[in-house]
Amino acid sequence: MARDDVNDRLDETLLWLCSIASPIGEERAIADAAEQRLRAGKPGVFARVVRIGDSIVAEIARGAREVGAPRIGLVGHLDTVRTENGPARLEGGRCFGAGASDMKSGLAVMLVLAETLDVARLGCDLTLVFYAREEGPFAENELGRVLAEEKALSTLDLAVCLEPSDNRLHLGCNGSIHATLTFEGRTGHSARPWEADNAITKGALFLSELGRREPVVSVIDGLTYRTVTTATQAKDGGRGRNVVPDRFIVNLNHRFAPTTSLEQAQEDVRRLVGDRAHVLFTDLSPAALPSASHPLVARLVEVGVKGVEPKQAWTDVARFAALGVAAVNFGPGENAQAHQKNESTSLSLLHEGYGIFKRWLTSIGPTDAR
Repeated sequence: MARDDVNDRLDETLLWLCSIASPIGEERAIADAAEQRLRAGKPGVFARVVRIGDSIVAEIARGAREVGAPRIGLVGHLDTVRTENGPARLEGGRCFGAGASDMKSGLAVMLVLAETLDVARLGCDLTLVFYAREEGPFAENELGRVLAEEKALSTLDLAVCLEPSDNRLHLGCNGSIHATLTFEGRTGHSARPWEADNAITKGALFLSELGRREPVVSVIDGLTYRTVTTATQAKDGGRGRNVVPDRFIVNLNHRFAPTTSLEQAQEDVRRLVGDRAHVLFTDLSPAALPSASHPLVARLVEVGVKGVEPKQAWTDVARFAALGVAAVNFGPGENAQAHQKNESTSLSLLHEGYGIFKRWLTSIGPTDAR
């Protein structure tokens, strides 16, 4: 297919995806549409298409590829965050719409690759994974169920999560913990605060200390990751405007480097808080080490990625890493546009990303598998 025709298909596919609302928890419609499109594609492309809840696993037919060809997974989430966006549209070389960058541009690349690549030219066994509920708590993410039911995914040589990265390769990821801190005091009349114990004041002392903390730098495989701890919500601060509050609740988000285990990160949070507040862990997401030296990653770098960087945020590469599967983040969406009001993404990055994936998938072979 001519380059202009492919670019037009990419643009139309991204616009189509953005026109299907899929805020987290409401992925059924987009999952139905994606499944129908996959099943209606060129005959013989897929060996199997499996629906799991609101997620889909599609295996490209093996054909006559060499024994020992690397097994690659392209992975993308169907859901978006809930933000304010107008109608999906193409304008000024960009696509506007909820999830345009995060990560329907990646989904568009996955779909168009399946529709346009010559299966006979693939140098790998390729599986596409579309999944639901990424934008919420770790335990509710449907990729966990997909990996549990599709055991073959644990034998992949490399998984690529098409998170928005501006066509830059983001390696590894920081882990993430959310904890509810409850500062406790004693009520009293605000006219006589010495008779009470102000929970907000106690919390403020901790928050002031937290605000002075510097990021802790870790260098892994030449990449710099930063451990940071941030208060992201404060609530339940009082019973009335003339009552000294006996309770103050803060959500603490602790992001930790790939060399730190989930258990150690929890202990670090407990040590930081001490006996000043009760700590309840509400969301636990492990980190993932970078796969910088993996031969398939090296080949991806060679075919034209725009740079190599550490992933400071958390992504589902950590789920694959926990299974012993090397995984990286690489996608055409704009990182800075993720979760933005009136989200958009560059169509030129979309076209470029497709080209990088095409060159990579048709150039690798058995010698690149680990």
